[in-house]
Parts: sequence; structure tokens; C-alpha cells
Amino acid sequence: MKNNWYKLLLVTALLMGMHLPAAGQIVDIEVPNERWTADSIRKELDSRPYFSLYKDTYFVGGTVLGGIPDKHNSDVKFQISFQQRLTKSVLPFHSYLYLFYTQKAMWNVFERSLPFHDLNFNPGVGLSRHIIMKNRLIGKLTVMLEHESNGRDGIHSRSWNKFSVAGEAYISPFLMAHAKFWIPIIDGEYNRDILRYSGIYQAGFQAVSSDDKWVLDMTLVKRKGWNLNFNTIMQLGYRINHNSNQFIMLQYYNGYGESLLDYNQFHSRLRIGLLIRPKFFSDF
Repeated sequence: MKNNWYKLLLVTALLMGMHLPAAGQIVDIEVPNERWTADSIRKELDSRPYFSLYKDTYFVGGTVLGGIPDKHNSDVKFQISFQQRLTKSVLPFHSYLYLFYTQKAMWNVFERSLPFHDLNFNPGVGLSRHIIMKNRLIGKLTVMLEHESNGRDGIHSRSWNKFSVAGEAYISPFLMAHAKFWIPIIDGEYNRDILRYSGIYQAGFQAVSSDDKWVLDMTLVKRKGWNLNFNTIMQLGYRINHNSNQFIMLQYYNGYGESLLDYNQFHSRLRIGLLIRPKFFSDF
């Protein structure tokens, strides 16, 4: 289960099955318009709501792969994520400032009294700049300062901070590649070795089918060390209604660091449930 090569083959097969167009044009907002200019694109982006979704918001449940399901290895996982833009793109280099917050929960719903196993809190502040070339929006660069902890004390406390640099490349209206690197500031006494499990950088892609019904995400998180050791997150979603941002989602997690409390324990889980994502590509 810890070998990642078969997963790459699976992703290739899924992409082929989604019939993604081979369009070479660079995405320009969401609607092709030859009259777009760099200024009008920024104006359009600045006119959007200040408060919006950030990362994927989801509610999924499932169990272990490669083992016998029971009440201890089956659970519900959910995440909520949003951002609040503080400025328009009027800061130096046409950048803008925003706050973000993500909360993830691991919920043991099959155990007596339905206890929450772990809650992870991830607030932060970011400075982003959209990249526009030849009157086309082709990507986004972001620097951010973020904190992540599980709000517990004693030997169950987990906490670290990251100065992160992230980039998104809009290869076409249907495909986005992303990468994120971070400089860690580990202040938690009981998670000093967290880089060995939760990683030092990540990369992946998000693909949308031409009919806008399917979405496929894959993220690989590189753990510390020279080996080809990755945490793998894959999501396949099917849009419930054409006018909705809600999807039925299948999520696969393989590796370490799925939650802060158990960051050094290996998990291989398959879950299914509801996904809510932005109209445009999600952040990661």
C-alpha cells in the first residue's frame, strides 16, 4: 500500500476516461473574451465577493484499505475552509492581502458516544498576485504565514507554523497544476519530527471535465528524506446539479499526517461523501 507507482497509473487512466480537451489556450477568467486586458481582468477579479470558499469543503465517511473494517479504523472526516479578502489588488505588484481559515475533523462516529478523535485548526494570512500574460490569466503566486494545531494540551498537543510559498498554473480552462513549499517553525514539544511524516513540500493538479460534471484532484506531499516517500491524496467528484457547486466525492488518502494527533501513523483510507468547492479552481 505504500508504493505510489500504481496510483500514478490509476490517475492516468482516470484522466483518459474524463476526455479532457487538449486545448492549448491559457485560461482567461472563465469566459473567452478577446476584449480582456490586464487591467480589466484585475478589475473583474477585484469585483468578486470578499468572503468566499478557500480549500475544498467536504463531509466524507469510510474505512481502512488493506485490512478488516471495524469501529476503530472507520470514521467520518470533514473540512470547512474559507477566506476573507482584505484588499483589492492595489498593493505593490498588483497583489492583495487576505485571511484564511481551515478546520479539519476526524470523527469516530462508529464508537460509543461518537467522540471526535482530533480537530485541526489552520488559520493564516496570505499575500497573492495573479499572473497575467498577453491578456490571459495564467496563474497565481502566494506567500503566506500559517499556523496549524489541534488545540490540545499535554502529550496530545500538536503545533507548528509555516512560512509558505505557493503557486498555481492555469494550463487550460480544464487543468490547473499547483505546488507549495514551506519553511517550518516547529513549536510543538511532542511533534518535533513532524517533517518526516507531514512533509516539506507538495505538488499536484486539478482537472475538470469538458462538460463540467467531473473533477479530479491529486496531491503528493513529499516527506523529509531522499527516498521517494509521498503522502497521496486523491479526490474524484461528480457534480450533483449543473447549477450547483456540490459534488458526490470519492476521497483516497495514503500515507502519514492525515491528522495532527496521529501525524506519525500510517493511514490508507477510502471515503465517500459530499464535496463543496469554488466555481473556479480550489486552493491547496
